[in-house]
Amino acid sequence: MSLILGIETSCDETSASVVEDGYRVLSNTVASQIAKHAVYGGVVPELAAREHLEAITPVVSNALETAGKKIADMDAVAVTAGPGLMPALLIGVNFAKGLAAGNNLPLIGIDHFIAHIYGTFLDGAITELKKPGIFPLLALVVSGGHTSLVLISKDGRAETVGFTLDDAAGEAFDKAAKLLNLGYPGGPVIEKAAKNGNPSKYSFPRSLTGGAGRALSNENRFNFSFSGVKTALLYHCRNLGGNENIDDKTLFDTVASYQEAIVDVLCRKTLDAAEYFNVSSIVVSGGVACNTALRERFKSNTPKKINLYLAEKKYCTDNAAMVAGLAYQYHIKGIHHDLSIDPYARGTDSLFAVPLVACAG
Repeated sequence: MSLILGIETSCDETSASVVEDGYRVLSNTVASQIAKHAVYGGVVPELAAREHLEAITPVVSNALETAGKKIADMDAVAVTAGPGLMPALLIGVNFAKGLAAGNNLPLIGIDHFIAHIYGTFLDGAITELKKPGIFPLLALVVSGGHTSLVLISKDGRAETVGFTLDDAAGEAFDKAAKLLNLGYPGGPVIEKAAKNGNPSKYSFPRSLTGGAGRALSNENRFNFSFSGVKTALLYHCRNLGGNENIDDKTLFDTVASYQEAIVDVLCRKTLDAAEYFNVSSIVVSGGVACNTALRERFKSNTPKKINLYLAEKKYCTDNAAMVAGLAYQYHIKGIHHDLSIDPYARGTDSLFAVPLVACAG
């Protein structure tokens, strides 16, 4: 039995988790900062860092207590090294360094992006990852900071085959909610309002899909762009005379149509890539994977020959369980990091990137 303490502070949630053997989640404590950032309509990095600093000690203590364990019981300390907001990452990384050094425990830096993919296979779902024939696997990681397609081959290679050229899907939801004065975070409020509207009422653009008879270049076949749909929403509201002149029915139809455009693009491009690369499985993870419309679209449109794995909603948003779970795969291979590791704000640092296929070996 191996116990890993995971710490996550990449954005606006302070989380700590104890995970046994890479999949059995004994605790997953999350302290949200939503109320603090809601007044600004988005995450303020410096404020996030101050909140992490205040919350991290009680959050880690709660995670250990809930799991019925002590820090001395841990085999390693894992922490999100990036990508994310640098002021927020610094709090978690430095706290983890101190915890590891003070208790003579190995330190493992984890890539947040890859952890989101692994989070799909926590708890009982780990049995799916070990099944023969699951690879090649195509993962859609979609959140406030990411919208990417990652192809993971049978031989262990992981390659990003599609990414957003501008805004992430979650960011498009947040900015739409702010524009319409619906509140923050945008994803949940957009989804709630959309349930009361007609998704076919208005036609919002589907960027980089080759619509209106235009051929799409191979270069952008699997890439995403959400700046256009966001701009279209702005002009749509102006044409209606501004927010003060939009009645409830029009608002609900607008939101439903806007959500439909984003869900359509995400699903369409993922399934196109799945067919092109002849994958055996599709994984959908990240905060936006909580969206019910997106989940239902994948369920109804994914071909039966392809395995579909939707991350549990509790593991879609930022959490430390996915960090600790993935860290186990490093630990059993003897891969640890020294106290000189630095957090990184963007990209995927090769120092922290372990092909997901290695987890099945």
